[in-house]
Amino acid sequence: MGRPTKARGAPEEATRREVALGVYVYGIVPAGTKVPRDERGLGDPAGEVRLVRHGEIGALVSEVNVDQPLGRPGDFLAHERLLDAVSRTAAVLPFRFGSVLTDENAVVEELLAPHHDDFLSALGDLEGCAEYIVKGRYVEGALMSEILAENPEAAGLRDAIRGTSEDATRNERIRLGEIIAASVEAKRDLDTRALLDALAGCYAQAVIREPSHEQDAVNVALLMRTSEQENLERQLGEIAGGWAGRVDVRLLGPLAPYDFVVAQAAEE
Repeated sequence: MGRPTKARGAPEEATRREVALGVYVYGIVPAGTKVPRDERGLGDPAGEVRLVRHGEIGALVSEVNVDQPLGRPGDFLAHERLLDAVSRTAAVLPFRFGSVLTDENAVVEELLAPHHDDFLSALGDLEGCAEYIVKGRYVEGALMSEILAENPEAAGLRDAIRGTSEDATRNERIRLGEIIAASVEAKRDLDTRALLDALAGCYAQAVIREPSHEQDAVNVALLMRTSEQENLERQLGEIAGGWAGRVDVRLLGPLAPYDFVVAQAAEE
């Protein structure tokens, strides 16, 4: 992230003489989007979020001190919190974390103007849509019972190591771990496909995300119309009921469509 350049002889505010400021870009939205009043940007202190407009689109931005490194947990949360809040009422093209330009003129000249039509088209495709994430995690006891019932080798190994030292049954424990890992992976694939099939008609696109935990049953992102949220919740409730005691299911959203379209500001 480079230090912003300054035009010679240009008047500067006192704060700009003391602090090197840049403009952090969160994402692209339609020009008529209203910035939530209670949302602040990232950085310390948190900057005021503004909308820099050009034509029919705008960029959500706030000033940041470019001499302070970005990447603290609070920065990531502020980035996502703002985009998620805006996505509840408007289409959003989220930017990758860490996109900083010199000033608001650069936002227009280097970002909005050259890519206006492409951004506008992408926003049109996302109008009325948001991302929803379905997470499911296996209940450990139920998971192990399934694996042992389905795999005689695993059951035999479990009996063999019960009450023995780790050193004495090291190979058996390694083999049992391999069987469990492969079984969980196979179950995850089957359960993920079953979930997506059951929810067909609710979503326009789906992305199977990497597991965030070794006992994850499903972790999928859905791009769908927010008007379908009630239907999604109803169908997901039926699925969760069928998996009761086996898989704990959660729904997150509406969110900005991070898994489907992420833009990036021009490099400085």
